[in-house]
Amino acid sequence: MISDKTNIEKPKYINPYLGGVLLGLLILATIYITGRGLGASGAIKSAVVTTSNTVAPKATEANHYMGQFLSDDHSPMYTWLVFESLGVLIGGLLSGIIFGRVKKWRTDHGPRITIKKRLILAVIGGALFGLGSQFGRGCTSGAALSGTATFALGGVIVMFAIFGTGYAVAYFFRKFWI
Repeated sequence: MISDKTNIEKPKYINPYLGGVLLGLLILATIYITGRGLGASGAIKSAVVTTSNTVAPKATEANHYMGQFLSDDHSPMYTWLVFESLGVLIGGLLSGIIFGRVKKWRTDHGPRITIKKRLILAVIGGALFGLGSQFGRGCTSGAALSGTATFALGGVIVMFAIFGTGYAVAYFFRKFWI
Protein backbone atom coordinates (compact mmCIF):
# COMPACT_ATOMS: atom_id res chain seq x y z
CA MET A 1 0.00 0.00 0.00
CA ILE A 2 1.36 3.43 -0.95
CA SER A 3 1.42 5.93 1.90
CA ASP A 4 0.05 9.46 1.53
CA LYS A 5 3.28 10.69 3.09
CA THR A 6 5.03 10.41 -0.26
CA ASN A 7 2.87 13.24 -1.60
CA ILE A 8 3.73 15.67 1.20
CA GLU A 9 5.87 18.49 -0.10
CA LYS A 10 8.72 19.72 2.07
CA PRO A 11 8.65 23.43 2.96
CA LYS A 12 10.94 25.58 0.85
CA TYR A 13 13.59 27.65 2.61
CA ILE A 14 16.31 29.93 1.39
CA ASN A 15 19.69 28.32 0.84
CA PRO A 16 21.39 28.56 4.26
CA TYR A 17 24.68 29.77 2.77
CA LEU A 18 22.93 32.53 0.85
CA GLY A 19 20.89 33.37 3.95
CA GLY A 20 24.08 33.66 6.02
CA VAL A 21 25.72 35.95 3.48
CA LEU A 22 22.58 38.11 3.28
CA LEU A 23 22.40 38.31 7.09
CA GLY A 24 26.05 39.36 7.24
CA LEU A 25 25.46 42.04 4.60
CA LEU A 26 22.40 43.24 6.49
CA ILE A 27 24.39 43.58 9.71
CA LEU A 28 27.14 45.51 7.92
CA ALA A 29 24.58 47.80 6.25
CA THR A 30 22.86 48.40 9.60
CA ILE A 31 26.16 49.28 11.28
CA TYR A 32 27.07 51.59 8.38
CA ILE A 33 23.67 53.34 8.26
CA THR A 34 22.77 53.55 11.97
CA GLY A 35 26.13 53.19 13.67
CA ARG A 36 24.68 50.26 15.62
CA GLY A 37 24.08 46.59 14.94
CA LEU A 38 20.89 44.59 14.88
CA GLY A 39 18.95 43.62 17.98
CA ALA A 40 15.43 42.73 19.06
CA SER A 41 15.47 42.65 22.86
CA GLY A 42 15.20 46.45 22.97
CA ALA A 43 11.86 46.24 21.15
CA ILE A 44 10.50 43.83 23.75
CA LYS A 45 11.73 46.18 26.48
CA SER A 46 9.90 49.06 24.77
CA ALA A 47 6.70 47.01 24.62
CA VAL A 48 6.98 46.07 28.32
CA VAL A 49 7.60 49.68 29.37
CA THR A 50 4.70 50.91 27.24
CA THR A 51 2.36 48.24 28.63
CA SER A 52 3.44 48.96 32.18
CA ASN A 53 3.01 52.70 31.65
CA THR A 54 -0.51 52.12 30.27
CA VAL A 55 -1.56 49.87 33.16
CA ALA A 56 0.23 51.64 36.04
CA PRO A 57 1.81 54.95 34.96
CA LYS A 58 2.85 56.11 38.44
CA ALA A 59 4.50 52.81 39.27
CA THR A 60 6.34 52.83 35.93
CA GLU A 61 7.62 56.37 36.49
CA ALA A 62 8.73 55.44 40.02
CA ASN A 63 10.57 52.33 38.78
CA HIS A 64 14.24 53.26 38.43
CA TYR A 65 14.81 51.01 35.42
CA MET A 66 11.62 51.56 33.42
CA GLY A 67 11.33 55.24 34.27
CA GLN A 68 14.46 56.05 32.26
CA PHE A 69 12.70 54.98 29.05
CA LEU A 70 9.72 57.31 29.53
CA SER A 71 9.64 60.68 27.82
CA ASP A 72 7.11 63.44 27.30
CA ASP A 73 8.33 63.84 23.71
CA HIS A 74 7.55 60.37 22.36
CA SER A 75 6.39 56.87 23.24
CA PRO A 76 8.92 54.16 24.13
CA MET A 77 7.50 52.33 21.08
CA TYR A 78 8.87 55.05 18.79
CA THR A 79 12.33 53.53 18.36
CA TRP A 80 14.05 51.94 15.41
CA LEU A 81 14.30 48.61 17.29
CA VAL A 82 10.50 48.33 17.34
CA PHE A 83 10.30 49.02 13.61
CA GLU A 84 13.12 46.54 12.97
CA SER A 85 11.28 43.83 14.91
CA LEU A 86 8.03 44.55 13.07
CA GLY A 87 9.96 44.28 9.81
CA VAL A 88 11.36 40.91 10.85
CA LEU A 89 7.87 39.63 11.72
CA ILE A 90 6.36 40.93 8.48
CA GLY A 91 9.32 39.64 6.45
CA GLY A 92 9.05 36.19 8.02
CA LEU A 93 5.33 36.09 7.30
CA LEU A 94 5.88 37.17 3.68
CA SER A 95 8.60 34.54 3.26
CA GLY A 96 6.25 31.89 4.62
CA ILE A 97 3.48 33.00 2.26
CA ILE A 98 5.76 33.19 -0.79
CA PHE A 99 7.29 29.76 -0.18
CA GLY A 100 4.01 28.11 0.77
CA ARG A 101 4.77 27.43 4.44
CA VAL A 102 1.76 29.36 5.75
CA LYS A 103 -1.07 27.00 4.95
CA LYS A 104 -2.28 26.17 8.43
CA TRP A 105 -1.12 26.65 11.98
CA ARG A 106 0.80 23.70 13.24
CA THR A 107 3.17 22.82 16.04
CA ASP A 108 6.15 20.70 15.10
CA HIS A 109 7.04 18.17 17.76
CA GLY A 110 8.75 14.84 18.15
CA PRO A 111 6.95 11.52 18.59
CA ARG A 112 7.62 11.39 22.34
CA ILE A 113 6.18 14.77 23.29
CA THR A 114 2.67 16.16 23.21
CA ILE A 115 1.78 19.47 21.60
CA LYS A 116 0.85 20.88 25.02
CA LYS A 117 4.22 19.93 26.54
CA ARG A 118 6.02 21.30 23.46
CA LEU A 119 4.29 24.67 23.83
CA ILE A 120 4.95 24.80 27.59
CA LEU A 121 8.65 24.08 27.04
CA ALA A 122 8.77 26.69 24.26
CA VAL A 123 7.30 29.34 26.56
CA ILE A 124 9.72 28.43 29.37
CA GLY A 125 12.66 28.45 26.96
CA GLY A 126 11.61 31.77 25.47
CA ALA A 127 11.23 33.34 28.91
CA LEU A 128 14.67 32.09 29.99
CA PHE A 129 16.18 33.38 26.75
CA GLY A 130 14.52 36.77 27.26
CA LEU A 131 15.82 36.95 30.83
CA GLY A 132 19.28 35.97 29.63
CA SER A 133 19.20 38.67 26.95
CA GLN A 134 18.72 41.26 29.66
CA PHE A 135 21.59 39.88 31.75
CA GLY A 136 23.77 39.73 28.63
CA ARG A 137 22.73 43.25 27.56
CA GLY A 138 21.35 42.04 24.26
CA CYS A 139 19.82 39.15 22.36
CA THR A 140 21.63 36.89 19.91
CA SER A 141 21.21 39.46 17.15
CA GLY A 142 22.57 42.36 19.15
CA ALA A 143 25.12 40.75 21.42
CA ALA A 144 26.34 37.83 19.34
CA LEU A 145 25.92 38.65 15.64
CA SER A 146 26.48 42.40 15.76
CA GLY A 147 29.12 42.08 18.46
CA THR A 148 31.03 39.50 16.45
CA ALA A 149 30.67 41.58 13.27
CA THR A 150 32.42 44.48 15.03
CA PHE A 151 35.10 42.15 16.46
CA ALA A 152 33.95 42.86 20.02
CA LEU A 153 35.33 40.31 22.49
CA GLY A 154 32.00 40.30 24.34
CA GLY A 155 30.19 39.35 21.11
CA VAL A 156 32.52 36.42 20.52
CA ILE A 157 32.11 35.23 24.13
CA VAL A 158 28.30 35.48 23.86
CA MET A 159 28.33 33.55 20.58
CA PHE A 160 30.40 30.71 22.08
CA ALA A 161 28.25 30.71 25.25
CA ILE A 162 25.00 30.49 23.25
CA PHE A 163 26.14 27.66 21.01
CA GLY A 164 28.06 25.88 23.78
CA THR A 165 25.04 25.93 26.08
CA GLY A 166 22.83 24.78 23.21
CA TYR A 167 25.06 21.78 22.53
CA ALA A 168 25.36 20.92 26.23
CA VAL A 169 21.62 21.10 26.88
CA ALA A 170 20.66 19.36 23.62
CA TYR A 171 21.81 16.02 25.00
CA PHE A 172 19.19 16.15 27.75
CA PHE A 173 16.32 17.33 25.54
CA ARG A 174 16.95 15.22 22.43
CA LYS A 175 14.67 12.46 23.74
CA PHE A 176 11.72 14.75 22.94
CA TRP A 177 12.67 14.91 19.25
CA ILE A 178 14.10 11.50 18.42
